[in-house]
Amino acid sequence: MRELKIFSGRANPDLTDKMCRHLHLEQAKITLGKFPDGENYCKLDEDVRGRDVFLVQPTSPPVNDTLMELLIMIDCCKRASAERITAVIPYFGYARQDRKDEGRVPITAKLAANIITRAGADRVLTMDLHAAQIQGFFDVPVDHLYAAPVLNEHFIDLGLTDDEIVVVSPDEGSIKRAVGHGKRLGGSLAIVDKRRMSATEVRQSTIIGGPLEGKVALMFDDMISTAGSICGAAQLVHDAGAKAIHIACTHGVFCGPAIERLRNAPIDSIVVTDSIPIPQEKQLPNLVQLSVAPLLAEAIKRIHHDQSISELFRVQEK
Repeated sequence: MRELKIFSGRANPDLTDKMCRHLHLEQAKITLGKFPDGENYCKLDEDVRGRDVFLVQPTSPPVNDTLMELLIMIDCCKRASAERITAVIPYFGYARQDRKDEGRVPITAKLAANIITRAGADRVLTMDLHAAQIQGFFDVPVDHLYAAPVLNEHFIDLGLTDDEIVVVSPDEGSIKRAVGHGKRLGGSLAIVDKRRMSATEVRQSTIIGGPLEGKVALMFDDMISTAGSICGAAQLVHDAGAKAIHIACTHGVFCGPAIERLRNAPIDSIVVTDSIPIPQEKQLPNLVQLSVAPLLAEAIKRIHHDQSISELFRVQEK
């Protein structure tokens, strides 16, 4: 492992620190800052010539700053003659526009993938992309991890039985995810019919499946952004008679009115991972944060030793 170097951007240094401790490695030293005019500054404080370099930086809000810092770090390592550069992006921003769903709009997910590749990344390690097809937007290998085993383990530890669980998909697009969690956790399946009225407004109308009366509802999504969808779905599930509602996601973006909505929603617990740091002002009493550092660390070790990543998940599911 001596040829392995793990650097952290400023988006989530705590996650990088946990990953390095899991691997029993010292975090590689890097100096990051800004010039007086706001431009990003980067200098590697260690030699990377001929090394296998991993740059950990979720492109979370402020997404323009974190993405630009990642690009500069990649370029810095490339010019310092690193043998291989892997961009570790636990949360991939600019992922919502992954296709042209109307005229005269960009595909920003493809644009972001292009500039990361063009900057010099040889490989990308990411987690729970907003749309799985984004993997194909990169012209370099992509290792796509899933936080499902971490989230499932949390709910298994609650000791819930099959006959009291209902796994709820908050919209039609999350059905496959809900089915996957259901296979591991048991219980029945329900789907909330969500209609998007605009870019910022959605409306939940009916629930398909169930029943929910007296059940414990577990709702899974890839991210919680403004929390409009998940809170609307939670209210519907509550009105249908669920005795407890737990929501879980990989990425707790929590922007705009999210915290206020979550505080007022009939939700017993909110489970997120540490792919994105949650500042103190966004902490809620019913918020549970699980770490994906061991999962990312194991993936980095397997990439470094040219081992299978998919085998990692097969081991976890046994």
